[in-house]
Amino acid sequence: MATTAGAAMTGPGGIGPGGNGTEGGSAASDDGVETLIAGELLDQALAERRALVQLCLYALDRARSSGVVERLEEGLAGIGVTALRPDGERFDPSRHEAGGTVPTQDVSLDGVVAETEVVGFADRGRTLRAPVVTVYTSR
Repeated sequence: MATTAGAAMTGPGGIGPGGNGTEGGSAASDDGVETLIAGELLDQALAERRALVQLCLYALDRARSSGVVERLEEGLAGIGVTALRPDGERFDPSRHEAGGTVPTQDVSLDGVVAETEVVGFADRGRTLRAPVVTVYTSR
């Protein structure tokens, strides 16, 4: 009887080698629990990443130093968040927000982005914030 009790205490559910003192074994021995925990941790990490990216965008909007802006943009680019400055591209209302227009005599510039007023951002191709742009209009 003592041998059986000793084996139970040192097995997967016991307090000895390979056990953690919990009934039913450790999380490492149950693939379903391990997967659930990993999924929850992934969800938490992704939520925290989104929050940090939003905080960086907030800081970028308020940064007065070009060096700080550059460093924040470099850091964001390192994790897949890129700045959108569509100067010289054809205006696309599905990707850009028009903030204003500027007249031009050059008809080839009609509908082209003249300047980015507010930088936009994309996270691995998914737009987080559309850039606000000034668009050339011919007269």
